[in-house]
Amino acid sequence: MDGDAQSYVVVLNDEEQYSIWPTERDLPPGWRGDGVSGSKTECLAHIGEVWTDMRPLSLRRAVEQTGSAAHSHSEG
Repeated sequence: MDGDAQSYVVVLNDEEQYSIWPTERDLPPGWRGDGVSGSKTECLAHIGEVWTDMRPLSLRRAVEQTGSAAHSHSEG
């Protein structure tokens, strides 16, 4: 047992980067809840399941656009 009786909520920012935040505190600007709350261990386990691509959203989108642009040029 980690001895942490605190309850947490899973949060993510506009870049879809995850973290946990104490439930009784207001969320910091730029962060929103994803609907999951519980113990620190439960929240971190959830993040481990859903956050499979650590790249920021803007980078993932840029790579997708570059990939699709390269693909469309090669079809010519």
